Amino acid sequence: MPKEINIATNNGDIGGGEVMLFNIARALRSLGHEVTIVGPASPSEVVEAAADEGFDVVCLPATTRKQYMAHLRIWDQRSRKGLLWCNGLVPAFATAGHQNRIVHLHQVPQGMSRWLVKPAQRNALVTLIPSDFGSQVVKKTRSFHNWVDEITGQLGKSKVSSPVKIGFIGRPSVIKGTDILANAIYHLNRESNFHFQLIVAGESDFIDAAERNVVSKALTSLGADCSQIGKTNPAKFYEIVDIIVVPSVWDEVFGLVAAEAMSGRKPLLVSDAGALPEVVGKDYPWIFERNNVHSLAEKILEVTDQLENDPAETEKIINSSYWRWQEEFSPEAGKAHLRELLLEIL
Repeated sequence: MPKEINIATNNGDIGGGEVMLFNIARALRSLGHEVTIVGPASPSEVVEAAADEGFDVVCLPATTRKQYMAHLRIWDQRSRKGLLWCNGLVPAFATAGHQNRIVHLHQVPQGMSRWLVKPAQRNALVTLIPSDFGSQVVKKTRSFHNWVDEITGQLGKSKVSSPVKIGFIGRPSVIKGTDILANAIYHLNRESNFHFQLIVAGESDFIDAAERNVVSKALTSLGADCSQIGKTNPAKFYEIVDIIVVPSVWDEVFGLVAAEAMSGRKPLLVSDAGALPEVVGKDYPWIFERNNVHSLAEKILEVTDQLENDPAETEKIINSSYWRWQEEFSPEAGKAHLRELLLEIL
């Protein structure tokens, strides 16, 4: 098994795929590998964070995606030693045809990007994607689950708050179903015996104006029953909410927020979009139909009633989810899966 492993980032700034890049890099280092992170000079967030964590860094003189891809291909041809882990479609396509590579997709490619997958896979040892759902959609890929750190803190509550605090964390947007969730809360506060408040953590970065307006209108309709707290520490967020909802409309290829909530022993509702049902597991009871305000409102009401009147059954479901996280999506599980992968393909 090679000691030297290079990980080429998909983006210079840090998003979900880059969070996994660092998870993989830390796991590889703990397994005894010499890890180098490769990224562009601008945005520099990835290479700076990598240097701060003590990783060797290759900072390519690029400020655009096109420049990054060109410089990455040249560096890979001339200077790379050991294995190249392509952490996304950008580095995979940039190094298409090169030997001794792992291609790791973090999304199901859409639009024109779909046509880049096949050439990006040429001569790769394996192509990974974060779920069985993803591997069924993208040909010649295998499932390789993401993992998340445990959310710790004073998370348990003997009873729900008043108002019941419903949490959304991530990028407020139409594809993430934020407006659907807001509309469900709006109707519940007019039709149910419970009072709900929506807590939204995250910023609408990279969302176009039309979509932002749809979400903003839905959130504004809640008035004081909506609190937008922006980007915040996940542990603090999980402490203040009673129920986490992942209301995605588009086909999620994994579900990092769902896995985090499972680790934090929080009641978790997910839509049936993409890999979300796969993450929470077979026979999970708190799944609702995507893009359906009525289905979501019914499920919120069901879970709230169960929290109030059947805490033992609620605790059973939450504990089962926690142990699923521990076995499938914890850093320990991720490290074990990574070791098995490398032993198999190298």
